[in-house]
Amino acid sequence: MQQIFNGTVSLAGVASRSWPKVAVSLAAACAVLAGCASAGNVTTADHPDTFVVSASATGGRLAWARAHKRAVSEANDYCESRGMQTSLGIEHTEGLEALQQQASVIRFECHPKL
Repeated sequence: MQQIFNGTVSLAGVASRSWPKVAVSLAAACAVLAGCASAGNVTTADHPDTFVVSASATGGRLAWARAHKRAVSEANDYCESRGMQTSLGIEHTEGLEALQQQASVIRFECHPKL
């Protein structure tokens, strides 16, 4: 029900009814643009006490950043589960175009906490 006040229409009632639709639409748009990153298992590299983890993401210009963040998080979790801290090494990236799958491959070591 709309109320008329001095010749104008109150939009409070209209806005409150359409807000859920707007919120759902915004959430869906954010999910599509944000995408998600997935990571592979941590594997042993060719040098002792050196490990490799990879992650990938799709969906927009920041996909590489999400892949990088996920790979670093996986490396940190791996070392932390062993009571150690992460020492990041070389990172290799793949995928340049905005809508391509972007990947981050990180070599790292776990060292005792100081």
